[in-house]
Amino acid sequence: MQVKANQLDSVNANASIKIPLQDIQNEVQNLAKKASKTLKIDGFRPGHVPVAAVLKRYEKQLQNDAEQNLLKDALNQALKELKKESKELVGEPYFEKFDKKDEEISAEFILSFKPEFKLDDYEKCIPKYTEPKATKKEMDEKRKELLKAHASLEPIKSKRALKEGDFAKFDFEGFVDGEAFDGGKAENYVLEIGSKQFIPGFEEGMIGLKVGEEKDINVSFPKEYGAKNLAGKEAVFKIKLHEIEELKIPELNEETLKKILPNEKEPSVELLEEKIEEQVKNEKLLKLINEELKAKFADALIENYNFDLPRGIVEQETDMQFRNAWQSFSEEERKEFSQNKDKAKEKRDSFKEEAQKSVKLTFIIDELAKLRKIIVNDQEVIQAIYFEAYRFGVNPKEHFENYKNQGALPAVKMALIEEKLFNDIFLSPKTNKKGEK
Repeated sequence: MQVKANQLDSVNANASIKIPLQDIQNEVQNLAKKASKTLKIDGFRPGHVPVAAVLKRYEKQLQNDAEQNLLKDALNQALKELKKESKELVGEPYFEKFDKKDEEISAEFILSFKPEFKLDDYEKCIPKYTEPKATKKEMDEKRKELLKAHASLEPIKSKRALKEGDFAKFDFEGFVDGEAFDGGKAENYVLEIGSKQFIPGFEEGMIGLKVGEEKDINVSFPKEYGAKNLAGKEAVFKIKLHEIEELKIPELNEETLKKILPNEKEPSVELLEEKIEEQVKNEKLLKLINEELKAKFADALIENYNFDLPRGIVEQETDMQFRNAWQSFSEEERKEFSQNKDKAKEKRDSFKEEAQKSVKLTFIIDELAKLRKIIVNDQEVIQAIYFEAYRFGVNPKEHFENYKNQGALPAVKMALIEEKLFNDIFLSPKTNKKGEK
């Protein structure tokens, strides 16, 4: 086996290898001999299975295992030449070439290592901003929300029809192709009409119903609906309305203030106004952070700090971005890329610049998180995935397993670290309202 390794820059090296057919055959024989001592094959005593019998039954698997073992040996030899250890690697080796011929395997791959850099004066990258203020209109709306949250439902006294804003108490059962489906039935369910909690067309179809009336409502489940067996399907819901209720908004009196401010010894209108103003300002600041400041800060970090990027990681990120964008291509483009490798490579390479920025920012965020002691534990990752599952109406355990099987848990963790980090930077008392230290 021939191995040649060269350092390309501070974090990247390339390795070229050649594995002769004889080496592969020798390794296959070694593996077969080891297996013959432990395998159980009918007609042979345990530990006395002939090597020829092992080769005959497991030839393909032994061949694959032998090739993997030799590739691993080649990797270790390359690391030895580079005076590096496997624990210093980031990501998997990225193969730029892999030819498997009758006489040998020849391959070229990139080995990448974690970059080392210092984030001196990173505070200068924090964008300046003006502290948001709460307007009278915003405070009025927030006050109404708080009062509505402590409102009570009361049945209407008139015999009028159901309208938007009412709360309907009703029975329903859903059918697809004439068959009832799981989760599509409930009794005495209470729903605010116009809240858009149900699929499009459902709540609108109930408007005009009177107490005691029944109706069939025809709807279509959205194509992106969480339950795959229902996504995009036509459905009929059989409805029976039992009661129409209205929301009774309480007055802002002493009793209501105690409910809204349960932890305050002396709740007052003035104190409530202070809390409302603070909440509105915080919500606007979080919106500013998420929609503007994060992007500005990230762009400044990318522009101000330069270091060699692990090429293998960049290539893998480029591949992922290209795959993720595949569905957004037109049918003609997908057909062209499938038939023309040069065109596909050209399109794939168009994602490389964005991939480089993404990889660079990931390493910067990781380093910043260490500096500011930002930690995300495994339980927080699980909670985030479960919360997402509940939001989309899918099984949380299956949702978590999907992330795990796709190897996406590190990405979820990094996203949570990033969110914590940016909030810590912009909401920390150490940072004043204008983003200056």
